[in-house]
Amino acid sequence: MDEVIERLSSLLGKNDKKPGTVFRDSLKKGGEGPEMVIIPAGRFRMGDVQGTGDDDEKPVHEVSVKSFAMGRYPVTVGEFRQFVEATGYQTEAEKGDGAWVWKDNDYNEVKDANWRNPYFSQDNKHPVVCVSWNDAMVYVKWLSEQTGKQYRLPTEAEWEYAARGGTETDYWWGNEIGNNRANCYDSGSQWSNKSTSPVGSFEPNPFGLYDTAGNVWEWTASEYEDKYRGKELLCIEKNHSESIRLSLRGGSWSYDTTGMRSAYRFDRRPTIRNVDVGFRLARL
Repeated sequence: MDEVIERLSSLLGKNDKKPGTVFRDSLKKGGEGPEMVIIPAGRFRMGDVQGTGDDDEKPVHEVSVKSFAMGRYPVTVGEFRQFVEATGYQTEAEKGDGAWVWKDNDYNEVKDANWRNPYFSQDNKHPVVCVSWNDAMVYVKWLSEQTGKQYRLPTEAEWEYAARGGTETDYWWGNEIGNNRANCYDSGSQWSNKSTSPVGSFEPNPFGLYDTAGNVWEWTASEYEDKYRGKELLCIEKNHSESIRLSLRGGSWSYDTTGMRSAYRFDRRPTIRNVDVGFRLARL
């Protein structure tokens, strides 16, 4: 009888996957979507818990998060290529003035720089970069249509909760950066201040997520506020001003260790495309 009930619950969509479960949704046109991890529901203190950050990480406040799924890794070059080949989509960098990349010992906006050509060596296992928030939103819409599931970018609150993995330290592994724990400017990795690293090159956090500290900044779905007033809990939809600021999280290969702190916040306009900015998925 228990087996019958379990089957019926599954058919009715009431048998939720357990936290920590890794899964991939099938695409209508063949293949599978990115790997996702079930994040447990919970409550956490959001912001500068350790008292080492800036005013925009305040006030520290308690936030409740419902269970959801988060990308195991940032979206990769290979996953983005799958989308482009299926749709013929051209990114804003490809249609416009390129992207900001490291060239001639400085950051420059380069016309032929884009997700295919970030001015360093990459393969399908590296996180996609030089994509705007708008590009990420088009990918999310396509993936939702292909899978029949509700994908989106994570809110700021969801991102920090998932990145912390139940911790309150500066980094999910502690308050000291250590050596070769992640990919950022001075973290001691072979990719530091040179390029992105293949996703999954370092240890996962307690929720089973990789690269939440370093590698690439990740777009979120939330509008940026100088101090928390509630927008960190909300998703911005496509109808918005191009001058709006969106929150990014996680630090990057070219940024110092400060940016890898779980509480650290950054902002950019939705059309900006940089060589150290990518995105990670959420799914309800």
